[in-house]
Amino acid sequence: VQLQASGGGLVQAGGSLRLSCAASGRTFSECAVGWFRQAPGKEREFVAGISSGGTVTLHADSVKGRFTTSRDIAENTVFLRMNSLKADDTAVYYCAADRTISGYVPREEKAFDYWGQGTLVTVSS
Repeated sequence: VQLQASGGGLVQAGGSLRLSCAASGRTFSECAVGWFRQAPGKEREFVAGISSGGTVTLHADSVKGRFTTSRDIAENTVFLRMNSLKADDTAVYYCAADRTISGYVPREEKAFDYWGQGTLVTVSS
């Protein structure tokens, strides 16, 4: 599985962005996908995740109600819609995939076997 994250950019506080994670590989449909971010000087943290079938989603408390993850199974793409962006959301965002059981979404970095290259989101205050 190869992942390509895109959609980052510069946005003003309160604005919105939609990140995409496009995947190649026949087993992607069996993978849960997670979104992580790493801000300057901080550790990488879990942001959101979605199960292989798209029926289960998890969102970190810091983004709950503002960010939503979804997936287009036919297009092998997972999205992260980010609304009401804050300066604290500035980070490099990564998508990752874990071939796991249906309906399960891991939150730990070590659970994910495949990683995209990251896309930078900068929120100006």
